[in-house]
Amino acid sequence: MSHAVIIDKAVKRYGDFQAVNGISLTIKPGEFFTLLGPSGCGKTTLLRMIAGFNTVDGGEIRFDDSVINNVPAHKRDIGMVFQNYAIFPHLNVTDNVAYGLKARKVPNAEIGPRVMEALKMVQIDHLATRKPNELSGGQQQRVALARAFVIEPSVLLMDEPLSNLDAKLRVQMRTTIKKLQRRLGITTVYVTHDQEEALAISDRIAVMKEGNIMQVGAPEEIYRKPANPFVANFIGVSNFIDCDVNASGGKAEVTIEGKYHISMPANQAYQGAAILSARPEQLFLSDKGIPGVITLALFLGDFVQYEIRLENDQVIELNEYTKDTDSTRAVGENVFVDFNPRQVSLYKKDSQEVLSC
Repeated sequence: MSHAVIIDKAVKRYGDFQAVNGISLTIKPGEFFTLLGPSGCGKTTLLRMIAGFNTVDGGEIRFDDSVINNVPAHKRDIGMVFQNYAIFPHLNVTDNVAYGLKARKVPNAEIGPRVMEALKMVQIDHLATRKPNELSGGQQQRVALARAFVIEPSVLLMDEPLSNLDAKLRVQMRTTIKKLQRRLGITTVYVTHDQEEALAISDRIAVMKEGNIMQVGAPEEIYRKPANPFVANFIGVSNFIDCDVNASGGKAEVTIEGKYHISMPANQAYQGAAILSARPEQLFLSDKGIPGVITLALFLGDFVQYEIRLENDQVIELNEYTKDTDSTRAVGENVFVDFNPRQVSLYKKDSQEVLSC
């Protein structure tokens, strides 16, 4: 049975440095939850606190209603998949996968069938007698997955498990992981710095920065409605355009370059400098809008990627999809950039608080 994982004001310190700053999260039973952020943001530290490999210096971590702060790692009923696989080089595939079952004193009569079922789930049952040095990186990763799944843990923890694989294999393996997790219904906490990977496999994502949670939400919510410029910039690509805002009564009047005016929904009253955030696919070329000149045009098959220099010398990126156009525009061409006000995001410039709805 899968547990909920409740993190309540969790703190981790290393001397004077606080790696995890009072984080609170509730991860639902059976949920695929991803901790996403750049190197050094505290995501692996928090995962290791859940695992029991790092002590908790403040707050609580609970599995359902049970506080696990002082429960040894081997008694937490977790499965763990590491970045470096951590499979035993002297054991063959079958014995590697059986190791956790033997450690839990599962009857011998049960071990063989459970191991074979786990190997079939990750499609390496034909490799049962091979040693790790006879396997590819992707096959070794499948062994690590099978070993984690076979013990039927209540919580599965995965620390950058695909980072050592090539790009094509990463895509294949993330699909395998998501299908297995859905089939087994195990509460899964997954750590990665790869934004595309997080968007593809997660039920919800927590974006972290410097030991803090910047936003928690479903992948589409985080991509479409980032809570602050950090999230907008870290998840995918965003253009940040300086502007002035006069907002009241649920509507913001936005002025760009002192002469381009638009109205968009606002969540509060505000007057002053702001930042408009728009992704390349949210911008389009039009016969009106913000004037600029094309400085770079890259044909990428599905779309043409343009760099456009605005009159205030800001350079933005815009994607024009080939299904919508018959030709690539030339470098040096004068154009107008426009967008749907309901698709972009607006932030206060100083506090970076979100203004758009």
